[in-house]
Amino acid sequence: MLLARVTGTLVATQKHPAYAGHRILLVQPVTPELTAKGDAFYAVGHVQAGVGDLVLVAREGGSARIMLDAGETPIHAAVAGIVDMVDLT
Repeated sequence: MLLARVTGTLVATQKHPAYAGHRILLVQPVTPELTAKGDAFYAVGHVQAGVGDLVLVAREGGSARIMLDAGETPIHAAVAGIVDMVDLT
């Protein structure tokens, strides 16, 4: 799992059937201090997260597919939850 900020949504006229009915979100990994870290990537939106939300992302295909009950599909990452607060104390 990693911490990320939702920066946008992706729209596709053609997509794999495994993505049907799911939102595809563009997420930017962040540090615990909430500064950007690394490259943005897309993840299937499993919860009602939107642009600007801080989220937890499962970025390992097996975990993402189990969360979505997606079997053997080409899903690599999925948003697992929305983060309310990060406390570093």
